[in-house]
Amino acid sequence: MDRRTFLASLAATTAVAGSSSLPAAATPAAAAGRGMNILMLTGSPRRHGNTSTMADAFARGAREAGHTVYRFDAAFKNVHPCTACNSCGMDGPCVFADDFAFVREHILEADMVVLVSPMYYFGFSAQLKRVIDRFYAISSRLHTPKKAALLMAYADTNKRKENCVLTHYNVLLDYLGWTDAGHIIAPGMWPAGAIKGSAYLDQAYRLGRSLQA
Repeated sequence: MDRRTFLASLAATTAVAGSSSLPAAATPAAAAGRGMNILMLTGSPRRHGNTSTMADAFARGAREAGHTVYRFDAAFKNVHPCTACNSCGMDGPCVFADDFAFVREHILEADMVVLVSPMYYFGFSAQLKRVIDRFYAISSRLHTPKKAALLMAYADTNKRKENCVLTHYNVLLDYLGWTDAGHIIAPGMWPAGAIKGSAYLDQAYRLGRSLQA
């Protein structure tokens, strides 16, 4: 399917189905009565940075709740940026054979996707954004019911500034038809390790632990 045909079909579907703020259908996991498959995409370039530590806490809680968590640390993987060649046609193989193959394999079967990133210059980290841009090659197959969550930390303490990432996250979910299952935003986290001992780690753990298919 080429891009023009896909966008036309998406517009037609939206006109019939209405706003994506309507209640989403149950995930495949709920229908099967099993724990969810969760794909966690992290973007911190620091191996033991604040958002990486939040991801650890969330994953621990989710696994204790009976879910399966697959983690992709984008900063330490080889993911080529999208070059807008459109060879994939939004539903085909990408011209780059790299570590995105792991994301491609697991995101299509995932019941939930968790985006984890520090805020860098008022957006997702470049490492995570590179992965999100590559969603394009499978875009036509990502418009299926999924849950999503956001874990984010930033150095500032001005809540207005976190809206940049939240807006991107919410618009992405609206486009894909995914449902927000929660987000943890940790301000004032500058040096690596600042999050240790804070309430945000427990919040991330409890969010993971509270998930139901």
